[in-house]
Amino acid sequence: MTAIMGKIFGTKNDKVLKQYRNRVARINAMEFDLEKKSDLDLQNRMNEIKDEIAKKMESLDSKELGLEILNTLLDNNLEEVFALTREASKRVLNMRHFDVQLIGGMALHDGKIAEMKTGEGKTLVATLPVILNALSGKSVHVVTVNDYLARRDSNTMAPLYNFFGFSVGVVTSGLQDDVERLNIYSNNIVYGTNNEYGFDYLRDNMKYNLEQKVQKHHFFAIIDEVDSILIDEARTPLIISGPVNKKMENYQIADSVAKALKSPQDFTIDEKNRVILTTEDGIKKAEKLFKVENLYAIENASLSHHLDQALKANYLFVKDKDYVVQNGEVVIVDEFTGRLSEGRRFSEGLHQALEAKEGVNIKEESQTLADITFQNYFRLYDKLGGMTGTAQTEATEFLEIYKLEVVSIPTNLPVARKDLNDLIYKSEIEKFNAVINKIVELHKIGQPVLVGTASIEKSEKLHELLKKARIPHNVLNAKQHEKEAEIIKNAGLKGAVTIATNMAGRGVDIKIDDEVKALGGLYIIGTERHESRRIDNQLRGRAGRQGDPGTSQFYLSLEDSLLRIFGSDRLKGIMGKLGLKDGESIESSMITKSVEKAQKKVESMHFESRKHLLEYDDVSNEQRKVIYRFRNELLQKDFEMQERIDENRILSVQSLLEKHDIMPHDVSENYNLESLCAGLKEEYLLELDSKALAGKTYDEISEVIIESLAAKYDEKFSHTDSKMRNELERIIYLQVVDNAWREHLYSIDHLKTGISLRGYNQKDPLVEYKKESYNLFLELIENIKIEAYRTLQIIQFASQDVSREEDKILNELESENENLVLNYANLEDEIADKKPARNDMCPCGSGKKYKNCHGKSGPKRGMLAKN
Repeated sequence: MTAIMGKIFGTKNDKVLKQYRNRVARINAMEFDLEKKSDLDLQNRMNEIKDEIAKKMESLDSKELGLEILNTLLDNNLEEVFALTREASKRVLNMRHFDVQLIGGMALHDGKIAEMKTGEGKTLVATLPVILNALSGKSVHVVTVNDYLARRDSNTMAPLYNFFGFSVGVVTSGLQDDVERLNIYSNNIVYGTNNEYGFDYLRDNMKYNLEQKVQKHHFFAIIDEVDSILIDEARTPLIISGPVNKKMENYQIADSVAKALKSPQDFTIDEKNRVILTTEDGIKKAEKLFKVENLYAIENASLSHHLDQALKANYLFVKDKDYVVQNGEVVIVDEFTGRLSEGRRFSEGLHQALEAKEGVNIKEESQTLADITFQNYFRLYDKLGGMTGTAQTEATEFLEIYKLEVVSIPTNLPVARKDLNDLIYKSEIEKFNAVINKIVELHKIGQPVLVGTASIEKSEKLHELLKKARIPHNVLNAKQHEKEAEIIKNAGLKGAVTIATNMAGRGVDIKIDDEVKALGGLYIIGTERHESRRIDNQLRGRAGRQGDPGTSQFYLSLEDSLLRIFGSDRLKGIMGKLGLKDGESIESSMITKSVEKAQKKVESMHFESRKHLLEYDDVSNEQRKVIYRFRNELLQKDFEMQERIDENRILSVQSLLEKHDIMPHDVSENYNLESLCAGLKEEYLLELDSKALAGKTYDEISEVIIESLAAKYDEKFSHTDSKMRNELERIIYLQVVDNAWREHLYSIDHLKTGISLRGYNQKDPLVEYKKESYNLFLELIENIKIEAYRTLQIIQFASQDVSREEDKILNELESENENLVLNYANLEDEIADKKPARNDMCPCGSGKKYKNCHGKSGPKRGMLAKN
């Protein structure tokens, strides 16, 4: 029905394109006059527009300033700025923007996703909205999927940006110096990868100096390959972590137990949901091997967790598909791009389980210091635009999660590529033999072939078969990623045969000459359907760029993961009834549609998974915003600490009184004043005689303690100038916030791990998670206030020269924080060997667990308090 209505009245996409085409006509009308202008004329006019926008923004009442007004001012100048940019591009880059590229630029400026086919020049398209939005005076961020593309695109387009006086910087993974990063982010236009932008944001919110923060604002970002970043990588959070003490041998023991268990008698594998369930027999066998009576007793919780991860590592994760072993380390292979995810590690002990499985050095598990998902990071921007060749299949998700509409931009020239129906074989070996035969056939006539595989393992299997057939070829997978650009560049040469994992689908065009065009262009062979249709479409899109000829066809088998797990039994029945002989295949549009239905099922499942993850992360995100907002307040040099400390002193005293069972409505005869005074001495180094408090009411006792603490506090700082005192208070407060936030993330991680079990008690896990995490957050805020005040109260200056001592403490604090941010080290790792485990009884004799007593988050007392 929707399709019929669209044909009659036109789709929403058609209406948007019509509006854009009207603007394109007005831009084209300026071209003739602009061609007569000198370079200086073009530059002066662009500067005039920039100055006009700045003056209008300055003249507005500050309350009226906002994104909407700025966007209106920019939009009013869009047509002239686009025309100026195109004219400059013709002169500087020798490239003229096509009309469809102007349309793509408008979609990006409007905060939409421009779906443009491969070879349509998305890199050039981005220059239009980048220059327009850079006129705001704020930095514009261009996001790419890897360092190579960030450097390539910035270097290619820099002459155009420089023509109009805009500076360009590139943020890459090789940068270690914060000063260098700060200088790069101060440019008008910044290119970089999604990982670098996200990690810089997290690092910024661990800084102790406002001037050291590199990302000053999040105004406008354009994401290249937006579906890869916002969809494929949405489930992978960015995490800065520090080490946690765990027994390394537990991973090895769990691995040996997992390898001793057999399927299906000891455990069952659910490939569809990637879950392993241990049977009763398996549990008994594991208990015997672990030498414990009850594997699920509380004291054995870590063993059962290690076993779960060891089973996943051994029976769900496949070497050279999900990960590779390189230089004695387990390195993750990104399932969507096929690239190695250097530096990224699986969480919750899974990575350690894989290291135990492969017999390499096991690195200790880490604790989260700061984290954020790409979903929540990119939603920080005032305006967001994206480009990709494949977005319509995920249009619903883009709109629902990111409020981004997808606009399908027509190609500059009609697509001439032929997309043939899938060929389906009974077995994988028959399929691969057919692929080899087809490659031999095409190689004989010189037509270049690009063969796409779903994993490194399959690409190397094809590599061996082609070696036997004596067909010269190149292999591009995560193990050869350094040569990616060169291999892809040559994939369109006559007679070239290239085997590639999904990494061939992103960012690089394959150009062909006239001789190859006469042979039929590039021939794409897909050896397996991916779970996502977008990845298949990306592979197809390597051929047929800018109206070039080309062909694409997928070779499948009933043994392929997608068909085996999600394919219908009906499809297998059809294959059986046809009585196909070995090596024979079937080809029909009905079969192709059946495969696409299976893909839609998986896409829907992944969408729900990402949506579910976001619902949980949104809870943490709101808390993160509160903490980061408060941190930014503390970073302000003029932030007045005195009022905050006075409030926290009152809260601390109220908490202490409650801790010693002194309540407002109780009679004073019941007060245990000796216990209270002992607590004051232990926690605040304040000595009070219990006799001085005898017979007093709750309010009177509270007032005496508050006044005594305040007097001692002020006396300590009496020889200090107010600026130095404020700075010391601010820095210590920041450190308490950071430590407490780190511990809160630790608690949240554990809460999230077990919350799904609430479903068995007929409770909604998400509702329970929101409730529990909210309570934990309230506790966090109170703990920060009390711990910050307690730490400031107990600081003792060792020397008579107070200002020199304060300088020393400040330097120690700032130095310690610098090491934390640069090395992601746990602030307490130097005393980790000496302190009890979190759930051990506290050695102070309080009867509480260490984590709830002297193990609470806060600065290291050994450094700050000199008793």
